[in-house]
Amino acid sequence: MAPPPVIRLHPSDSVVIARATLLPGTPLAEGVAAKERIPAGHKVAVRAIAAGEPVRRYGQIIGFASQAVAAGQHVHVQNCGMGDFAKDYAYGVDARPTEYANTPLTFEGIRRPDGRVATRNYIGILTSVNCSAHVAGLVADVFRRNPFTGDDPLADYPNVDGVVALTHKTGCGMTESEPLRVLRRTLAGYARHANFSHVVVLGLGCEVNQIRGLMEEQRLTDRIRNMDIQSMGGTRKTVEAGVAFVKDVLAEANHVHREPVPVRELTVALQCGGSDGYSGVSANPALGAASDLVVRHGGSVILSETPETYGAEHLLTRRAVSPEVGEKLVALMRWWEDYTQREGAEMNANPSPGNKAGGLTTILEKSLGAMAKAGSTNLVDVVGYAEKVTAKGFVFMDTPGYDPVSATGQVAGGANLVCFTTGRGSVFGCKPAPSIKLATNTPMYQRMADDMDVNCGTILDGDETVQQCGQRVFELMLRVASGERTKSEQFDFGAAEFAPWVLGATM
Repeated sequence: MAPPPVIRLHPSDSVVIARATLLPGTPLAEGVAAKERIPAGHKVAVRAIAAGEPVRRYGQIIGFASQAVAAGQHVHVQNCGMGDFAKDYAYGVDARPTEYANTPLTFEGIRRPDGRVATRNYIGILTSVNCSAHVAGLVADVFRRNPFTGDDPLADYPNVDGVVALTHKTGCGMTESEPLRVLRRTLAGYARHANFSHVVVLGLGCEVNQIRGLMEEQRLTDRIRNMDIQSMGGTRKTVEAGVAFVKDVLAEANHVHREPVPVRELTVALQCGGSDGYSGVSANPALGAASDLVVRHGGSVILSETPETYGAEHLLTRRAVSPEVGEKLVALMRWWEDYTQREGAEMNANPSPGNKAGGLTTILEKSLGAMAKAGSTNLVDVVGYAEKVTAKGFVFMDTPGYDPVSATGQVAGGANLVCFTTGRGSVFGCKPAPSIKLATNTPMYQRMADDMDVNCGTILDGDETVQQCGQRVFELMLRVASGERTKSEQFDFGAAEFAPWVLGATM
């Protein structure tokens, strides 16, 4: 039996979602039919909505009617916009004891000598400043595998996943204040990351972000080598020294093995990009179900993208384990309101043209769908950008909504796996952590099958429940954490996407 043409998410909703393109006359509810063509994934009113009245989806306010809307009409930017409304933060009222699994599962991880667990085994080349980016790339290129020809300079080192240069566009032209501290915290998080067996940091020599200052401030270990181009005597000598360093450590890096480790060693970054009207119906709730399983087995999940939680934060504060944790999240929202106002922007500027083409109208609607990635367990901690995540369970990290910047902060905080939902079809990787791509709908999954790991469109098609799809995602998480390569890894994604959050003025 074919599923109904629309999806109703809550009895109190004034809109439903088109499962596929609806033609005029398509029945929507008892006595209500579409009055016009409704694109797939978009909203259509199932009752009259007066001008100024709240528009509801998920049982929550996603905006306000900017003009009267008749039953059967398309609801989108032409007749729905932002508005103020009171939120009840009700700290902790929905927090419940976590039901942990009786028999925690395991995956095949790499146990480092200090006890940390890796899901991949890379050699990293970090840069203190943009001025050393090209040199770092030249070093990594010597060891680069070609995903199309199969050429592999590391063929004799099968346990080494690659040599990756993570470069960025800052490190100088900045003041020694918060922007520098955030950059250093991000670089240090990568330098310490369990998925790197060895790391070398390359600098120019005269930048604001001096390597010595980075090492001292962040207390980086002696395992991390460093060199700067000016002291080494220029590009050629630095590249030769960098290549020699990698060659010297390859055998040691290769000397690892995988062993069963508990899921509590898994820290999963939850991301979404290129969202559409289905994101909050299929892929995000499925990832939320998988996130609950990670937490139930003792692991951690990190939800981020603070501007894309705006308007839904009151639902997360209700799950906070303490008022202090909930208040930290609300304080972040106030900071972002001030920040966007200072920059002459507004929070509702977040939905991109692609988001809107896919059916998302306001940041409120986008946020309510995005938060579904975090499942239903308690909010146990709120941390700053790139701060180390130590709590087990569901953690929120303050980041921008821009996917590469957000994921960079999560991996710096210790995420050793990334799960990324998309409705429009984002291509993405995040070395040194593997990235799993979840498609919200079957047509996009089929069109971009080379890039998508999971089709969550089966939920829309009526072939799976959210819980069944979430179980499938969780099982893939364990296989990927155990070494199974994702689609983005097959294309060698993940180096260019390294993007530390740039704060403050460029001088």
